[in-house]
Amino acid sequence: MIALSLAEIAAVVGGQTHDIPDPSVAVTGPVVRDSREVVPGSLFAAFVGERVDGHDFAARVVEAGAVAVLASRPVGVPAIVVEDVQTALGALARHVVRRLGATLVALTGSAGKTSTKDLIAQVLRRKAPTVFTPQSLNNEIGLPLTALTATEETRFLVLEMGARGIGHIRYLTGLTPPRIGLVLNVGTAHIGEFGGREQIAQAKGELVEALPEDGVAVLNADDPLVRAMASRTKAKVVLFGESAEADVRAENVRLTDSGQPAFRLLTPSGACDVTMRLYGEHHVSNALAAAAVAHELGMSAEEIATALSEAGTLSRWRMEVTERPDGVTIVNDAYNANPESTRAALRALAAMGKGRRTWAVLGKMAELGDEALAEHDAVGRLAVRLNVSKLVAVGGIEASWLQLGAYNEGSWGEESVHVSDAQAAIDLLRSELRPGDVVLVKASRSVGLESVAQALVETGAEGEVAAR
Repeated sequence: MIALSLAEIAAVVGGQTHDIPDPSVAVTGPVVRDSREVVPGSLFAAFVGERVDGHDFAARVVEAGAVAVLASRPVGVPAIVVEDVQTALGALARHVVRRLGATLVALTGSAGKTSTKDLIAQVLRRKAPTVFTPQSLNNEIGLPLTALTATEETRFLVLEMGARGIGHIRYLTGLTPPRIGLVLNVGTAHIGEFGGREQIAQAKGELVEALPEDGVAVLNADDPLVRAMASRTKAKVVLFGESAEADVRAENVRLTDSGQPAFRLLTPSGACDVTMRLYGEHHVSNALAAAAVAHELGMSAEEIATALSEAGTLSRWRMEVTERPDGVTIVNDAYNANPESTRAALRALAAMGKGRRTWAVLGKMAELGDEALAEHDAVGRLAVRLNVSKLVAVGGIEASWLQLGAYNEGSWGEESVHVSDAQAAIDLLRSELRPGDVVLVKASRSVGLESVAQALVETGAEGEVAAR
């Protein structure tokens, strides 16, 4: 964080200083909420959770080098006491962002946010120092914590914004007002909470409504609900996609033999070929979104294409590919799942597995409300249509719907199986995998199927050791 004295921070957040001998002492390190992340110069934000109260760690974090604690009550060590820690954290982030003067890029969408954010960051940091959301910490706590990691050298701040209802993104843009706002898509993720795709579009569009007149709205030309958001902003509108009307678009889209997308990138200032290191055709849209943002910030088509071709995966468990010594390929996409991202992952599996045996290990897609049965059924059917060799549906009722869809599409039991939990899936795969197989693992975060992918990777490592 930029250096601020404890007195300055107290004034910004409307707090009272307690047990602080010298209010002129500055916070020079990051603001953290996890006591294990404290380094000398930190400010520790003490949140009260369901099982853990951050205030209980106050003495420990000060001993570890924290300058003070941002707290909701006195804690016996240097502290700035506020009525609400979350509100104070947001106020501090808003103050720091205004002081910095960095260009703030915010993005949202039903699917692909984290992957696209990682692409944008990898492209922009070739031009200037860039700070971006780690993993998918995109809520009212994660977003300000990310913004507060920016320093005087930061020129671009790339922030992912998530929403679970109307008004959430409006709140986040109030904390960190963007100049460039990117909306990727409107899908069915969290549809059970929102009530419908129109409501999701209403919530996602709050991002473009927050843009200043001299800002830029980057919108997906291939998604009608996103494209319609152009009417909700006074900012300049830039379209990306495969549509002929897109300002930044792709031509000659194809997949390599290994399932990596390649295409011709066309921008208003030139064109260049891109071959990505990521897996799956869905990354083309993500790459075009990143290219549109980078082009607006002055990068050439050649610079953008080079950066996109060299970009890798920064966030765990998102199409994370591991090649085992025995030739088995593990695709760990288990961080989260919704119908759109699961369909994209299945298509990537089919492309990667040409001429090989493929396994789709799938679990529950959460928060789909009344659409849950139909969406799980449809995914099971798609697995069959894509000729996935075997579907392993993991878990309870939602898994049975996945298998039912596969069965009704023409899988008569040999190509699909329903197992109770992750361990049952691990046992099945360990006994049946053969060299050369490709395994996709994907489900909503709550299912925890990353344990399946990890166990399969470790099995391969153990086999290598045994062979030696």
